[in-house]
Amino acid sequence: MRPLPPLSALRSFEAVARLGSVTLAATELHVTHSAISQQIKQLEEMLGVVLLLREGRGLRLSEDGRLYALQIRLGLAELTEATRLVQARPREGELVIAVLPSFGANWLLPRLPRFHARFPSYRLSLRASLDIQDLRQGLVDVGVRMGQGNWEGLQQKKLFDDELVMVASPTFNHGRLPRTPTEVVAAPAVRTPESWLAWCQAAGVAEPAHAALWINDSNLVLEAAKLGQGVALERRSIVQASLDNGSLCQLTDITVPYAHPHWLVWPQRESAQIKRNDFIQWIEEEVALYFASLPSK
Repeated sequence: MRPLPPLSALRSFEAVARLGSVTLAATELHVTHSAISQQIKQLEEMLGVVLLLREGRGLRLSEDGRLYALQIRLGLAELTEATRLVQARPREGELVIAVLPSFGANWLLPRLPRFHARFPSYRLSLRASLDIQDLRQGLVDVGVRMGQGNWEGLQQKKLFDDELVMVASPTFNHGRLPRTPTEVVAAPAVRTPESWLAWCQAAGVAEPAHAALWINDSNLVLEAAKLGQGVALERRSIVQASLDNGSLCQLTDITVPYAHPHWLVWPQRESAQIKRNDFIQWIEEEVALYFASLPSK
């Protein structure tokens, strides 16, 4: 196998090729002008090709230099990504959990002190994201996702089913809250793009096409509802704490199943099995406590 050029020389040449200037490349790489020139000279001698054509006081890429610069740029990007991935992998004693932002903020976070009390040796790291890719790449130990399961390349276990609840602030409409389905759908609403159709069918009313405010994030929907800006149809798992503390109230007894259950998902690798199993056992116990605490219908 032929020896590879030094990484410093490759970085110097790529910077000059991209910026079109030795001076700019030196500034970017925090080295001297002469250091960049020397690196490129050594690289040309090692390769036996001319990479940069000197034209007066300027530089121009040769055809070999242009093609080489493109390949180096791709290679450096891959090295950068490989380094990021290996540095981002969970370390011994660290438990990295990927969560949906709304679930993390409204369901998981308030319960984490009990996990700390049981497993004080773990350093917890929460990564709020909608992306599944970090799980596939092994950058997290375990995640909570919503969907129908069958995520390729991941182990998975159903955590619980959810339901949709119609809520509003106690101060909404000066405290005169809509209580019948007809009153609810006539009231100003704070909505996500998700349909109200299933709830409206269960309530025997037509789904309203309008809304006072459309928001693509459930956390913001909850905040808007708490501020009295409209009624909201949201998952019980993320509104129950607000119902318990009185910042929201349930408008009717009509609820419908949410179409996307919560799942535990984790990478298909044997490492981190003990800490992952500790978390899975704990969160399943928390789910049981959560359902036991819900008001009976």
